[in-house]
Amino acid sequence: MGKSIRVTMSLVLLSTLVLYGCEAFMPRDTQSLLVPRLHRSEVFGLVAGFGTTFAGLPDLLGMLGRRSSAGMKPRMAAITGLFQIIWVEYGLLIASRPVIVWNTIAVLVNLLTVFAYLYFTHRERAATGVQR
Repeated sequence: MGKSIRVTMSLVLLSTLVLYGCEAFMPRDTQSLLVPRLHRSEVFGLVAGFGTTFAGLPDLLGMLGRRSSAGMKPRMAAITGLFQIIWVEYGLLIASRPVIVWNTIAVLVNLLTVFAYLYFTHRERAATGVQR
């Protein structure tokens, strides 16, 4: 056996042993300590959803701070918002509160981004006298 094959096999064996030993870390109860009706998986979903939901917020805040649409591409916010509406529907189908809550908030953030872009581009065109 070549040296690289032995190293690879050793790493696979070591990884398997480590993963097998992680079984004790699996949660045994599915109820959250925060709210008895809230499952632990929903808590993780709420935390994970927070990050992805507010990913588009810096663009909106930057545009509002600059009071300009410069550098903004509303197409991305509109596409993301459309698919987040589908995620809300999916959340309703599977009755997942984190999916419903975070994607509803994300739809609103993206909607505000698109409306702010439209407002600022309209205002900028009116100020320069450019007709579309």
